[in-house]
Amino acid sequence: MSRTRKKVRWPRLGWAAAGLAALALVAAACGGSGGSSAGGGGLYGAAPTPSSSAPAPAVVDLRSSQLGQILVDGQGRTLYLFEADTAGRSTCDGACATAWPPYLSTGAPKAGMGVTGSLLGSTDRGEGGGAQVTYRGHPLYYYVGDAEPGDTAGQGLDQFGARWYVLAANGDSVVGR
Repeated sequence: MSRTRKKVRWPRLGWAAAGLAALALVAAACGGSGGSSAGGGGLYGAAPTPSSSAPAPAVVDLRSSQLGQILVDGQGRTLYLFEADTAGRSTCDGACATAWPPYLSTGAPKAGMGVTGSLLGSTDRGEGGGAQVTYRGHPLYYYVGDAEPGDTAGQGLDQFGARWYVLAANGDSVVGR
């Protein structure tokens, strides 16, 4: 009588385990931290997105730059206005908001040193987009082309139908500097 040995299917189990491990690595890479203050998370390496860290109101501060005193967020990242925005409402969404992420806040924005608190506000981006910080009625944005805090690579660019400018302490666009 010959003995037939059943072949154990360990290789399939091995492939399944390897697949699960690869899936876990991909999920970990996609779910990385990426957050700082609301709306500013992940800039300088990845586009800012609404913060996944503990909710905090946005801070608008003033910083010296080659363009003069300009508005920045609480980490010194440059903020911009979009000339196409009207009546305090953002007209930048989709691909525009990918290149020019809105500066979002989970509460009333806070004024930093040199910033007039009465000029700060917010506007609803609609459809779960959150509250975008405004200054003197201008919705505020980051530019993904800025590599470090204080960079102003977006200054004067004509994209998505209008120009983008940094803002002075009075809320005016800084043009022609």
